[in-house]
Amino acid sequence: MLVARRSLIASALALPACAPTARVPVAQARDCLPPVRAEMGRVIRTVAGLRPYRPSGFVVRADALAGKRLVHNYGHGGGGITLSWGTSRLAIGLGLPGHRGGVAVIGAGAVGLATARLAQEAGFAVTLYAKALPPETTSNIAGGQIVPTSVFDEGRVTPAWFDQYRAAMDYSWRRFQIMVGDDYGIHWLPTWQPARRARGGDDPEAFLTAYQPGMTELAAGRHPFGARGMIRFNTMYVETGRYLSRMIADFQRAGGRIVIRDFASPADVAALPEGLVFNCTGLGAHHLFGDADLMPVRGQLAVLLPQPELQHAYAGPWGYMFPRADGVVLGGTFERGQWDAMPQPRDIAGIVADHAQLASTWRCAT
Repeated sequence: MLVARRSLIASALALPACAPTARVPVAQARDCLPPVRAEMGRVIRTVAGLRPYRPSGFVVRADALAGKRLVHNYGHGGGGITLSWGTSRLAIGLGLPGHRGGVAVIGAGAVGLATARLAQEAGFAVTLYAKALPPETTSNIAGGQIVPTSVFDEGRVTPAWFDQYRAAMDYSWRRFQIMVGDDYGIHWLPTWQPARRARGGDDPEAFLTAYQPGMTELAAGRHPFGARGMIRFNTMYVETGRYLSRMIADFQRAGGRIVIRDFASPADVAALPEGLVFNCTGLGAHHLFGDADLMPVRGQLAVLLPQPELQHAYAGPWGYMFPRADGVVLGGTFERGQWDAMPQPRDIAGIVADHAQLASTWRCAT
């Protein structure tokens, strides 16, 4: 069943609660941001991606498979690109020590490519096995904001998993910073979201405020988003098509080999010639390795003609807007258990209408 966009954005895309001491005093500066031109006539493409979501969080774990070492790295939900370098570093740490010979990576999305590159940087020959390459991967459809959202259900994760989460976010944050620029399509943008009341010291994601620099709280009237408090912070955004294309090129320049094939069962994986295999199949792990906790969560996007004057992003009850060189991304939906990776015209029209409604009430700060 379709989740209402307003409730989705308020919960899945809202910032983690912040301790009062982490906030800058209410800003007094004038802000006059250009609104997005949200019109169906400006839609250049519509897409729907199936996020590989696990209520109990992503999996980074080593198993044995027919004499091989099998390291899982999948199930990132709405944090696949954001956490890709970090969980790949954790996976590499489980697989590479003591290994000799070639390495296999299954899956060519952001997670698989990061895993493959880290293995190459450690000096190993890597073969990338995938049934599809970019742009035919879920990662290509992602909005690309470097903020993890919808990664787990509260009450379903362990302290040990949270240790992995924190370590993954820290490494990814540092890795993306050294890739900023046009080559990889990664850029910083100021981002706006509704302010939330602090929930106290027990908020498990309070640590994420360290990765939202320049956070400032603005009262109603000091921003164009209506009669609500807002926060503004800075984060990185990835133009996913350019990023994945460059990652493939880097992999091949480093001597990586690509084999296009599908895997029907663990026995197919066990038959690979490499003694170490990294499973980065995302949603494919549901069927390939019988992970019943892994489910698809469909996210639909409308992409508008580029608006170069947009130099900010936002998320709120209206949806989210990320401006990129290849188009203005408007989202989105969070539909659990939906396996149909096709955009639905009625939902797309609703997404555009919500942003158009926001634009119609846009006001400069006073």
